[in-house]
Amino acid sequence: MRLERSLPLLALLLCGAVCDVPFPSPWPNKEFLVEISGTTVTITCPLPEDSVNWEISGTKAESTERKFIIENHNSSPLNVSCSSGSKKSEMYLKARVCTNCEELDALTVTGIIAADLLITLGVLILVYYFSKHRKGKAGAGAGSRPRGQKMQRPPPVPNPDYEPIRKGQREVYAGLEPRGF
Repeated sequence: MRLERSLPLLALLLCGAVCDVPFPSPWPNKEFLVEISGTTVTITCPLPEDSVNWEISGTKAESTERKFIIENHNSSPLNVSCSSGSKKSEMYLKARVCTNCEELDALTVTGIIAADLLITLGVLILVYYFSKHRKGKAGAGAGSRPRGQKMQRPPPVPNPDYEPIRKGQREVYAGLEPRGF
């Protein structure tokens, strides 16, 4: 069946769009770990040392731990750097935070998408089933005529402005000859 081949592909697409898959960095072991929860942003320095100096947008921070916590972040972009001795790692942080956001895990989002697809498929099947039986029936639409004896229409009422040309009356229309340009 074709469905058996497409299910793993669908799962891969859904997981790739929803799952937390880290992208490889061109510099191994130099990735900051950023966690966002509500308005709190937690940044973990990629340097292996336990004592680190933090610098946020040009100002030194008081923390010397590997994890730096920014509470009540206002979604403004920041330049963040951590250093230990001669080693220094920098990053540009542009994190959007909100106070009343709901956090969803990958399983919940996958369940919502799957339920939406199943409901949509069910509605399509119902519409197809009920519309299939209506094809042969003729309804009284706006353009339908009543069946029965065909009635003859009376001739149209003549308009005095547009009279047909009759024999012997060509001089009335003689002034309407085509002109050459």
